[in-house]
Amino acid sequence: MNKKLLGYAVFFIALVSLFFFFVFNGTDILSKSTLDKRGYVQSFAFPNQDGILFTNADIQGKVCVVNYFFTSCKGICPRMNSNMKKIYEEFKNEPDFLIVSHSCDPDNDSVPRMKHYSDSLKVDTKKWVFLTGRKDSLYKMARFSYGIDDPKNVVANIKDDFIHTQFFALVDKNGVVRGAVYDGLKENELEKLRTDIKGLLKEKAMKGNFANGVFNNNP
Repeated sequence: MNKKLLGYAVFFIALVSLFFFFVFNGTDILSKSTLDKRGYVQSFAFPNQDGILFTNADIQGKVCVVNYFFTSCKGICPRMNSNMKKIYEEFKNEPDFLIVSHSCDPDNDSVPRMKHYSDSLKVDTKKWVFLTGRKDSLYKMARFSYGIDDPKNVVANIKDDFIHTQFFALVDKNGVVRGAVYDGLKENELEKLRTDIKGLLKEKAMKGNFANGVFNNNP
C-alpha cells in the first residue's frame, strides 16, 4: 500500500512540475521557430540614407530582412526591390520588423544618392534603412555575416570585387541568421520568407547579451 501511495505521490509531483514548466516556459518553446541557424551578425557601423551611423545595436530585438543592391542597377535590382517593397507593405506596422538594404556600389552610392533612392520608394526609413560605407566592410558582412554571397568570391583587390545578388537573408531578434537564403525574384521563395518572418516575430528576444556575444546593451 505504501508503495502504491508513493507511486501516486511521485506521479502527482511530476504532473505538477510539468504543468508549471509549460506555464512559465512552454509558451516560449511552442513559439520558437524551427528555422536553421546559419550564422551570426557581426559588429558593423555604416551611414544610412540620412548620414546617421547605423550599427548592429540598431537591429537588436528586430526581425530583419537583409539585401544588397545598387541604385544605378538596371537589371535585377528594380525587380528585387519591387518585391522587397511588397514585404515592407505587409510588415511595416510590425514594431519588431526592419528591412536593411546595403549598397554593393558604395563608390557611387553616396549618402545623398541613397537618400534620393529611398525617397523614390516612398517608404518609412525607420522601417526600411539604406546603408552605404566602405566597400570591403560591406562585402565582408554580405559574405561572412549574412551568407548571401559565397566567401570564395573574395578577390585580392577590392576594386575588382563586385557583388550582384538577388538573395535575401533573414535575421532574428537575437542577431542570428536564420532559415535559407531567399531568392528575391521568385514568388515561391518570397512566400516562404513571409511565413518565416511571421514565425520569427513570435519569438522573444534574449535579455542582456545577444547571440554569440557580438551584441550587447551598449551601442
